[in-house]
Amino acid sequence: MKFSLLVEAQIEQPTANSERQLFHDIVAQAKLADALGYHAIWAVEHHGLYEYSHCSAPETLLAYIAACTTHIRLGHGVTLTPSGYNHPIRVAERIATLDILSGGRVNWGSGKSASRTEQGSFDLIGADLDGQWREALKIIPRMWRSDVFEHDGPHWRIPPTRVLPKPVQDPHPPVYMACSRPESLDIAGEFGVGALNFAAGAQEQLRAAVLRYRAAIARCGAPPKRVTNHYCCTPAALVLDDDREACAHGFRGARFHQEGLGAYFFAPGRVVERLDISREALGEAELARAMSQRDAPGAPLNTIIGDPSRARDAVARFAEAGVDELILIMQMGGVPQDIVMRSLKTFGEKVAPHFA
Repeated sequence: MKFSLLVEAQIEQPTANSERQLFHDIVAQAKLADALGYHAIWAVEHHGLYEYSHCSAPETLLAYIAACTTHIRLGHGVTLTPSGYNHPIRVAERIATLDILSGGRVNWGSGKSASRTEQGSFDLIGADLDGQWREALKIIPRMWRSDVFEHDGPHWRIPPTRVLPKPVQDPHPPVYMACSRPESLDIAGEFGVGALNFAAGAQEQLRAAVLRYRAAIARCGAPPKRVTNHYCCTPAALVLDDDREACAHGFRGARFHQEGLGAYFFAPGRVVERLDISREALGEAELARAMSQRDAPGAPLNTIIGDPSRARDAVARFAEAGVDELILIMQMGGVPQDIVMRSLKTFGEKVAPHFA
């Protein structure tokens, strides 16, 4: 199993100074993760999601991280590819350039965002987001493989064009897509791309989802030049030697992440003010309940929070379900940088080696 990090760039109380410091903190996390042997660092692309995600230019962040690291892979998790966000040619150019400068370390994921806040900002309300996203996902890998690319589709008409530069990886970087709904797994498999999934549901549900994805991969009728058969999950994670300390920080951060996700992606309208979500530390009863429910029968398998022993048990459950890569969300709103760094080190030294 591979272990990676997800960067949302969350910040509980944004100020000009705290926002600037956040990006330097993320770079420090990436450098430590690289030294500890983590597989990849994945950066989201979101726009205007105040507090929940300030990561609006992942191509710039990942390029800076590439220059500061040696081995860790650089994941776009994901690039928003409907036309209002990014033109497919610009995506192909940026990803190839980063692949060259990083020495072939890029993973590329594509998505469309269900946030009305983002859609409204780019005047995409009512647009054919799904159609644009599907078309972009199909043609961008072709741009990397073609000396001269041309396309006549429902959303883009591109005359014969040399899309430059070309990536280092042959025939191109591995391709992934965001899978926020069960039916997305069918699309990912049939397109021959990796699946980036929220961690949700009990272990049996996760196992069924992995099997559904593998079955779809087997149905890939016209396989692309590079099939990425890879199932990823993104659990909230915080691992420290002291189980209670890990839970106090980890469950608070996980709550911030989950409630922020709900505010932006499941609310009917646009959000521009501070989030109306829980921010205080968990009370004694709430913390005790969260700690006890980690091992409850049928409990959701969506966190890896606790001491190294508890973390190893949780990772084993993901492994038994067939997950290929855990993209850990450690940088969560309300979790101090020193705690994130300690967690990175503890997980990297006392959990990951057991699954090499």
